[in-house]
Amino acid sequence: MPKLIDFPVAVLAIAFLLQVGAAYGGDIVRRRTKGSEGDAGSDFKTVLPAALTLLGLIVGFAFSMAVSRYDLRKSYEEEEANAIGTEYVRVDILPTAQASHLHELLRKYTDLRIQFYLVRDQSQLDQIAASTSNLQNTLWASVAAPATAQATPTMALLLSGMNDVLNTQGYTQAAFWNRIPAGA
Repeated sequence: MPKLIDFPVAVLAIAFLLQVGAAYGGDIVRRRTKGSEGDAGSDFKTVLPAALTLLGLIVGFAFSMAVSRYDLRKSYEEEEANAIGTEYVRVDILPTAQASHLHELLRKYTDLRIQFYLVRDQSQLDQIAASTSNLQNTLWASVAAPATAQATPTMALLLSGMNDVLNTQGYTQAAFWNRIPAGA
């Protein structure tokens, strides 16, 4: 079931309407109590700029954190995509049958990683995480067996590339989860 937070335009519209309503209600209350406020008007003129400055700082810091985390996540996603692409090419070192099998596994792995970023339902995310973990084990076993059988620098490069694919997934996923909380 989609949540309201998944629709930023709706959140913006609702927040705007709530702010307009609060401003209107505050103006009505201010007009009704205008005769009894006395010195409150001058206090309000002092507090308002300070409150708005504080609000501006909070918004600025929140955007700064969001932008830096977004940039980090984007960088990790690019690194992960490059690792998968590089390993896809390196697999051609293996005999044709093994290479075509690993190409197919890497395509499935890439599809799972893309689904991870598109799906919002937690149960589907759990299924994708389980499938990704199983496929990672299969990928590692498919590369480790030939590398162990034929321990050459070229095979070590193939093994290292698969290690990069698996490691970058963890970094990317951690950066994906490290967001500013919805409540903020």
